[in-house]
Amino acid sequence: MRHTRSQTKVIATIGPASSSKEVLEKLFHEGVDVCRLNFSHGTHADHLQVIKNILELNKELKTNVALLADLQGPKIRIGDVENNKVDLVEGAEVNFVTEKCIGTAERLYISYQEFPGDVKVGDFILVDDGKLKLQVISTNRKDKVTAKVIYGGVLSSKKGVNLPNTKVSIPSLTEKDIEDAIFALDNGVDWIALSFVRSAGDLIALKDLIKQRKKNASIIAKIEKPEALSDIDNIIDMSNGIMVARGDLGVEVPFDQVPLIQKDLVARCIAKAKPVIIATQMLESMIISFRPTRAEANDVANAVFDGADALMLSAETSAGKYPVESVNAMQRIIDWSEKGFHNNRETLPVPNTRTFLPDSICLNSCRLASQTAAKAIVTFTNSGYTAYKISSFRPQASIFAFSRNPALLRKLSLVWGVRAFYFENHENIDDAITHSIEVLKDESYIKDNDVVVHSGSTPFEERGQTNMIKVSYV
Repeated sequence: MRHTRSQTKVIATIGPASSSKEVLEKLFHEGVDVCRLNFSHGTHADHLQVIKNILELNKELKTNVALLADLQGPKIRIGDVENNKVDLVEGAEVNFVTEKCIGTAERLYISYQEFPGDVKVGDFILVDDGKLKLQVISTNRKDKVTAKVIYGGVLSSKKGVNLPNTKVSIPSLTEKDIEDAIFALDNGVDWIALSFVRSAGDLIALKDLIKQRKKNASIIAKIEKPEALSDIDNIIDMSNGIMVARGDLGVEVPFDQVPLIQKDLVARCIAKAKPVIIATQMLESMIISFRPTRAEANDVANAVFDGADALMLSAETSAGKYPVESVNAMQRIIDWSEKGFHNNRETLPVPNTRTFLPDSICLNSCRLASQTAAKAIVTFTNSGYTAYKISSFRPQASIFAFSRNPALLRKLSLVWGVRAFYFENHENIDDAITHSIEVLKDESYIKDNDVVVHSGSTPFEERGQTNMIKVSYV
């Protein structure tokens, strides 16, 4: 079984509602390309069983569903509160303390130990995805901050806290993240997402850790802090991909700005041939409903029109009542959106750069595919660069990547339009082309008389030197 329906990929977060092998198999059949392991929840034992189930299904179903480990990052939370419910009344004063306690309407524990030293009078405190809003009126800069409730409501235990006006000093890669990343790397994940990235420098520690473990996982930088937007080009350059994490981002920056931020980030990533994921609340109502709202359907479709590589489901598939139906709904929206809209992009190669020649080959492969109404663009790649670059032009022809690097196959499942195949060594480019056509015919991706565009390197052993285009009839 291979997913053939859409160019835009689907990511499903795996949790209690979807971790069994039986449900995972249904998700695979509905079109999931990437499974997300959320390290904000669950134990290593839980995640290990999920990884085992996914790898077994990949083998049994002949799929390449990827593994994405999402690190919690420096998520700030309040502690437990009395009876799991306290009422914060508008105008009341609340003390946030760094010493653990059971929270009341007057006193709440906050997990961020540097909080009193980092905030200043006038800063806002947003709790529970911004449902509650408070403003700092004093801090002793040691262990207590007093805030006034601006918009109140009922607060339950362990809700998240956002500080949109505060420059937090906590590192992006926490001790917990390091432990989780080592576990994820040692168990063969393909992608690791780093939360609350503020600058390109935040990615260095994770890059070093991957190198130390001698692994090949790629890094997704999650954009959910306003500081990240000021350094976004460097973050895109330093990372292997971007996630527009609209949940925290929509709390940290004014919510009315999020739609244009999303479009801008997608366009920047496509121009740099870096995958971009749209995440959070895409089909939120399906946590409890068997069908999405019309607004959610439009949200998914607009992300497709923007050209995003992948769309992500969170609680919908991890803890919701309808995980399989959620993937089915997202896939159906994507399918219809792609039928009615095509997102061709062209970013011209930059002269006098190291990648000018291969970039030119990739661009002209897509142009030739368009001129000849080619059914497929086939690339031979070892690092994946050629596949990423061809994908970034969003061609109408299907993209097939053949690689001798087995570690690359699942990784490419995140990339727009790319379907990856493993192939053995061939003596020359002509043999490789013949083999690729046979494979694609056997899989019913192409048929006799279809036009196919091949790109690769000659001599065939030259890695990273894409310098050849061939157009042929099947």
